[in-house]
Amino acid sequence: MRYGILGDIHANLSALEAVLRCFEQEGVDKILSVGDVVGYGAAPRECIALVREVGATVVKGNHDAAAIGELDTTFFNPHAKAATEWTSGQLSKQDMAWIEDLPLIANLSECSVAHGTFHEPEHYDYIQCTQDADASLDLMDLPVCFVGHTHVPVVIMRMTDDPTRTAYTIEYEVDLSESARALVNVGSVGQPRDEDSRAAYCVYDAEQATVSIGRAKYDIEREAARIRSAGLPGILADRLFLGV
Repeated sequence: MRYGILGDIHANLSALEAVLRCFEQEGVDKILSVGDVVGYGAAPRECIALVREVGATVVKGNHDAAAIGELDTTFFNPHAKAATEWTSGQLSKQDMAWIEDLPLIANLSECSVAHGTFHEPEHYDYIQCTQDADASLDLMDLPVCFVGHTHVPVVIMRMTDDPTRTAYTIEYEVDLSESARALVNVGSVGQPRDEDSRAAYCVYDAEQATVSIGRAKYDIEREAARIRSAGLPGILADRLFLGV
């Protein structure tokens, strides 16, 4: 089975369309999403519709939860808060019901999906170092869990020859055959923050035990114009060009 994993989409329709074209070329069998389908960008309804159309397995991100009032935005920065308020006004009742029904964790036959962490998904914490990953790695039943939230790709592993040590790599092609457990941050489709403006995505070949992080060019000008036209904060458009 080959899985295509969508990182944080954040209502960036052009980026999502570009990544889905890559999935077609890669011949993936099943599409997964680590959540945050909405937020920041200006095409929330269109992105929800497209994710549903391709039959993706989706978990709930913090921006998804905030858009339907499930998460307090007190600690959101002003730009994120403004985008959340705008997004809430754009969503239909059907969109909101779909988000409400999203799980915090999805366990498939060969992998798991969460947004921030596997061990406490409801807190939407960030995994930014190996120590942050330990509690999730300890709790995982399946060999691989895909996450997002930081918008920066990284693979954190426990190796079979030394299961007490947690290691990581930022390589884009990773062989997991010697890994006992792996937590894979797939980066972000719609708002990368690793100084690469291209959309990020992941392909997991369960049979070969490999993960690869791909990058897709997309029409940033189109999405930036969409954001500005919607009256959202200009920085949300500007940062797309920088990948930050």
